[in-house]
Amino acid sequence: MIVIDCRLEDIKYVWYASYGSNLSRDRFLCYIKGGKPKGSEKVEVGCKDKSLPIKETTYIMRYPLYFAKSSSRWQNKGVAFIGLNEDEEHHTYSRKYLITVEQFMDVVKQENNGAELDIDLIEIIKNGSKTLRDSWYGTILYLGEEDGYPILTFTAYWDLDVPYNKPSEEYLSMIINGLKTTLELEDTEVLNYLSSKPGVADNYNRNEIEELL
Repeated sequence: MIVIDCRLEDIKYVWYASYGSNLSRDRFLCYIKGGKPKGSEKVEVGCKDKSLPIKETTYIMRYPLYFAKSSSRWQNKGVAFIGLNEDEEHHTYSRKYLITVEQFMDVVKQENNGAELDIDLIEIIKNGSKTLRDSWYGTILYLGEEDGYPILTFTAYWDLDVPYNKPSEEYLSMIINGLKTTLELEDTEVLNYLSSKPGVADNYNRNEIEELL
């Protein structure tokens, strides 16, 4: 992993790498501009700076993807997390958005139900990760860099030691939308990808996923 040698004041933009419902650009923009995503039960407040991402591109994470917990946003069903340890055997599709540091902090705040978090990017980059809060998305991971900007994402602090749970059709449909429209995957690729993920594999058969396509 490449570690950027810089000072906090030098970091103006970061790549936010999404792997769940924010694979859908329309859904992610609700975190930027505010609004209620299709299928969600919650209206997002948006960022203070509502500027659109400067750039975005597909990104492959080498972290395991799984579905767990019960989210009030998504019909009290499971939502997406990634494990804490990099593993080349895993292949998780991501969409990364180049946004300001302040926007990233606002996105993390929204994912943590408005909690104020002290995000020290230099420490996270140096150590590779940091748990800011024992919450679903309170652990920030540094994944490397591209074009001189750090790549960051967030997940849970518990790693894989949690019961898997079935995601709702609405949530899975949002991820499918992102995989198809934002990442431009073919239906067969989407089907093969999702049907292998814990939380989906034991709760949806291939025909049920295919109906959501």
